[in-house]
Amino acid sequence: MHNDNMDKLGKIIKTARKENNLTREQLAEKINITPRYLMAIENENKKPSYHVLFNLIRELGISANMIFFSEKLHADTKTELLIQLLYMCDEKELKVITATIKALLDNKKE
Repeated sequence: MHNDNMDKLGKIIKTARKENNLTREQLAEKINITPRYLMAIENENKKPSYHVLFNLIRELGISANMIFFSEKLHADTKTELLIQLLYMCDEKELKVITATIKALLDNKKE
């Protein structure tokens, strides 16, 4: 993992936690770590274990690309916005979106 990305990890996690309206204590309890450990990750550049990072990504709904390829996301914010919007869709909406994109791409080939 690129060092710049790891330096931004705490900020990404803290922002996602707040966007999910979770206190540090609530999130720590959900992923079975101490609030102090979570604070160290968010504010002190503490590097979490793979297991903890995996649980944070899943619990907060963070795109793994946001953490592992953040330099690419800044260059392509429209794509990242689209990805974030897709995460908010249910199965039915995703089927409609998928069909729409396929139709657009099929028309493009013709």
